[in-house]
Amino acid sequence: MIIERNKLSIFYGISFLYLILSAFCLYNEFYWIAALPLLILIGTLTVVSIDSLMMLIVFFTPLAINLSDENSGSGMSIPTEPLLFGLMVIFFIKLFHEGGFDKKILKHPITILIIINLGWMAITSLTSTMPLVSLKYFISRLWFVVVFYFLGTQLFKNYPYIKKFIWMYILPLLGVIGYTTYRHISFGLTEKSAHWVMSPFYNDHTAYAAAIAMFVPIMTALLFHKKYSARFKFVILIVNLILLSAIILSYTRAAWIGLVIALLVYLLFLFKIKGSIVFTTAFVCISGYFIFQKEITMKLEKNRQDSSSDYKAHIQSMSNISTDASNLERINRWKSAFRMFDKKPFFGWGPGTYSFKYAPFQHAKDMTIISTNSGNKGNAHSEYIGPLAESGVLGSLSFIAIAIMSIFTASRLYIKLKNAEMRLIVMGVLLGLITYYVHGMLNNFLDTDKASVPFWGFIAILVTIDVYHHQTDLEKHKPTA
Repeated sequence: MIIERNKLSIFYGISFLYLILSAFCLYNEFYWIAALPLLILIGTLTVVSIDSLMMLIVFFTPLAINLSDENSGSGMSIPTEPLLFGLMVIFFIKLFHEGGFDKKILKHPITILIIINLGWMAITSLTSTMPLVSLKYFISRLWFVVVFYFLGTQLFKNYPYIKKFIWMYILPLLGVIGYTTYRHISFGLTEKSAHWVMSPFYNDHTAYAAAIAMFVPIMTALLFHKKYSARFKFVILIVNLILLSAIILSYTRAAWIGLVIALLVYLLFLFKIKGSIVFTTAFVCISGYFIFQKEITMKLEKNRQDSSSDYKAHIQSMSNISTDASNLERINRWKSAFRMFDKKPFFGWGPGTYSFKYAPFQHAKDMTIISTNSGNKGNAHSEYIGPLAESGVLGSLSFIAIAIMSIFTASRLYIKLKNAEMRLIVMGVLLGLITYYVHGMLNNFLDTDKASVPFWGFIAILVTIDVYHHQTDLEKHKPTA
């Protein structure tokens, strides 16, 4: 009784001191004191439960706000990136102390490709034309991969955390969608206002839609799990409808294309179309494009439909390479990137340097009304072409190899797995990644937490299921004598 009374006295004493400290700090306009309880919570979780801290970071990701310095062009997403940096440091300390990492994960082909990609990025940071910029870029990529791929694989060994990860991102994302939709309605649901109403949580509509699109397939897949109750399926259906509505209202053509391609990929699995047929068809289509490139370009140039609030017209504008400023500016950035690559094909100009270096590589005939002579309007708008300019041919090929291997791994798992829920999660994750791989042809967001957290998390889910849960699943379904 006395011990309980002493604990209560200590609690009230600390609370009273915090109130006095808060009042003093607020009076002196030091508002950061309000973050002290959160910092204490984070510090406690770091010591007690890294798993919980990772889930907290996932939850904060859609709500995080990017604070940028216009003079240096650098920025940081608060509060996620400082937390990611801290977890990365802890990871390396533990790695040094324990003398190694999970060998089963390290031997996986995807891990090997990721290490090659990071290793080459480190080398090209040293040979960079702007070493400090490249070092910052490399470190930021490192904390995303370390926390949500390497630590993620250890987290997802505990199977329930896979579903927790998905819901911890979606729940705050629904709040952001509500906020965005409310603002969008107040501006008349116009195409122009759709570009920025998600601010300050997402920089623009393309990043916003790309993140949402990654979760639509997994929510759709879970609808078909027979063991879920009707009530839970109804919740999933409502969530999915909200996600789809948000993508439609975002007016993001790349996200729409990504979802359509993901649907087509699912149909390939549904109708069990052989891989040889798929590759042959893809080869014929690509060959046909190069053979009839001139005729196709002439046909596309006849399309003069610009972006519009009318959805039919907006869809038509996807192929407008004649007057649509957004499409033309992408082509300008891609051509600039290829010219940069031609100049430095092996090491590139350095990770993260494109936005600082592409201006002189623009040609007057390619520039649009949204181009700038100073070249300060962002990146190469491609996850594949950007690395080509920044890290040379190996930078691009190593990322493409990660994409191909993740698709191959997921496809193999989906065919071999017996557990119904696990198969649905694998298919949902695969199609979610497909939406981003398609979107990555037109935009690149893996330098941001909004896209990197689900992207590397999804790949970690596939690898963990392949290394651990796949074997468990096979054991459960092994025929007995």
